[in-house]
Amino acid sequence: VQLQASGGGLVQAGASLRLSCAATGRSFTTYAAAWFRQAPGEEREIVAGISWNSVMTYYADSVKGRFTISRVNANSTVYLLMNSLKPEDTAIYYCAAGGVTKVGPGDGEKVKNAYSPENMKYTDWGQGTQVTVSS
Repeated sequence: VQLQASGGGLVQAGASLRLSCAATGRSFTTYAAAWFRQAPGEEREIVAGISWNSVMTYYADSVKGRFTISRVNANSTVYLLMNSLKPEDTAIYYCAAGGVTKVGPGDGEKVKNAYSPENMKYTDWGQGTQVTVSS
């Protein structure tokens, strides 16, 4: 799966942005998808994820209630609507897709949610799009 992210920009605190990730490849409709971000000097972190059929979603605590992930499999696109942006949301945002879970049989309670977006192995990545939020 090839992924192309777009929609980043420079905005003021409190504004909204919508990121888009266009995918090519037949497997995309069966893959989970996610948005990650990486700020300067920080590790990459998952921001939001969505299962292949949109039934399951995951949000990092830092964005719950402000960000919404969605997908339209008919046009192979994943979106991230970001509202009430804060300066700490400034980062490069990456979209990713994957069809395999990280969870193994011995992973205890995680097995129950093996295919939840935060437990998927993301193998296909797009280029990043910069989001800068000024105070």
